[in-house]
Amino acid sequence: MAGMQSSGGAQAEEPRQGAAAPAAPPPFWPGWLRAGAICIRFYSRLPVPALPGEADRHALPDFRLVPRAVPLAALVIALPAALVLLGSGAAGVHPMLAAGLAIAALVVTTGAFHEDGLGDSADGLFGGHSAERRLEIMKDSRVGSFGAVAIGLALLLRIAGLASILGAAGPVAAAGCLLLAAAWSRAEGVGLLAREPAARSGGASAAVGRPLRRTAWIGFVLAAALSLAITLAAGLPLAALALALALCHAAARGLAALARRMIGGQTGDIVGAVQQIGEIAVYCGFALVLGGARP
Repeated sequence: MAGMQSSGGAQAEEPRQGAAAPAAPPPFWPGWLRAGAICIRFYSRLPVPALPGEADRHALPDFRLVPRAVPLAALVIALPAALVLLGSGAAGVHPMLAAGLAIAALVVTTGAFHEDGLGDSADGLFGGHSAERRLEIMKDSRVGSFGAVAIGLALLLRIAGLASILGAAGPVAAAGCLLLAAAWSRAEGVGLLAREPAARSGGASAAVGRPLRRTAWIGFVLAAALSLAITLAAGLPLAALALALALCHAAARGLAALARRMIGGQTGDIVGAVQQIGEIAVYCGFALVLGGARP
């Protein structure tokens, strides 16, 4: 799945001060197919074979450059769930059941990757009384009360949001919303990594490296283009897209501000929480404009 390398052999920017990144900057931008394959492997349980020249396919990726392909990878990751939603909706399955099946498929595909981050974030941010204690709680693999409630509410809101869109605009529109929510919410996570310092030097977000600003901007532009194309193809109103993306960005910024105040920056768990909350915000934006489910 190796892609063509980008022309010109552009040298990578130096990471901003305080960024935790691999010592040697990469000599070129990885090709889009290669970057997309790396992102699919990192964000999901979908099988991705070893890439040409790759010594260890289980090693952490260099996130300074490859996350620009996250929106494309998100579409691949969300495609099975979108097909489940499209098929069950077209077959006349009740919207709540169809949405539940789609979210279940998405959780299986990602291995509950982002749900785990949301649960750990909720436990840490609301279960500790100091930044050090909050970070310690977030590293604990056990799920506490705040985490369990956050995961449960997130699943409920995602299912209800998709069901509302399905009932109001049909299966094609609902599947399109699922796809564009996957792309945009993950782009917000990359933006968070690029903007905010790592809260701990030895965490996963620090280990993969801090995305360059241009990496994050390319990801946002790509996510916006994909979202616009999906919205037009699915026959959704542009006003709904604008509201959905605005709510998603506001939610990501709000959570980033909370994490900065309570733990001093971002962690991999916070990035996962941004994805989950952002996905919910996208569904809410579309549901608000579409007017909810038809009787």
